[in-house]
Amino acid sequence: MISLDEAVTARLESHGARFEVLVDPDAALSIKRDEFDGELEDVIAAEDVFEDASRGDRPAESDLETVFDTTEPLEIIPEVIKQGEIQITADQRREMQEQKRKQLIDTITRNAVNPQMDNAPHPPERIENALEEAGFTVDPMEPVQEQVDDALDALRPVIPIRFEEVTVAVQVPADHAGSAQAKIRQFGDLEREEWQNDGSWIGVLTFPAGLQNEFYDTVNEHTSGQAETEIVKDKDDLRTR
Repeated sequence: MISLDEAVTARLESHGARFEVLVDPDAALSIKRDEFDGELEDVIAAEDVFEDASRGDRPAESDLETVFDTTEPLEIIPEVIKQGEIQITADQRREMQEQKRKQLIDTITRNAVNPQMDNAPHPPERIENALEEAGFTVDPMEPVQEQVDDALDALRPVIPIRFEEVTVAVQVPADHAGSAQAKIRQFGDLEREEWQNDGSWIGVLTFPAGLQNEFYDTVNEHTSGQAETEIVKDKDDLRTR
C-alpha cells in the first residue's frame, strides 16, 4: 500500500450515492486506460471504499450492492476509478507536476544529444532552461512518456536536439573484468561479449546516447581507468582503442 500523502481521491456518484477510494495518481490513470498490470494492493492507500474519504465515512452496503453487485472493496475500487473522476487538490497538482517535470527532464537528458556538438549529451540544466524558455507546461495527469514528443517539438526551436542511441565497444582488463562487466552490462543492450584467453572481457553495448558521460564515468570507476573503449558503427566490430 501507499501512504495517504501519496494518494489522490477517485470519486464516483451513482444512484444517489457517492463512492470514494484512495489511489496512486499514476496507477489511477493506468487503470482508467485499462493499462494497469500491477497489484492493486500496492497502489491504494486503503483497502476500503468510502462515502467521504476525508472523514472516513463508508457507504451503506446496500448502496454497494445496488451499484456494483458486490461489497468486496478490491472489486469495487477499480470500477470507481474507471467510472469516476480523479480528484486532486491544488497542492497535489503542484507536487505531481513538479515530479513529472523532473522525470521528463531526466528522460530527455538520458536519451537526447546535441547534433551540432558531435552528439554530445545535453546537461539537465540546459534541458530545464530550454523547456522554460519554450514555455512548455508539464501535464501532471499524463504519463511522462506520452509528453516526451511534445516536449521535443517545443525544444527544437530553442536548442539543437535529437534522440539517438550509441554503440560502444569496451575492453576490461582481467584484474577488473569480474566486477566491472556486471556494472557495465546494466547500461543497455549487450549486443555481444567475449572473454579473452588472458581473462579480459570485451563487450559491445547499445544504449541512449545521453548516457555516454555516465557510462564512461562508470567504466573508469570500476576499472581504475584501465579499460579501453571505442564508439563503433558496426555492432560486430570488437576493435578497441
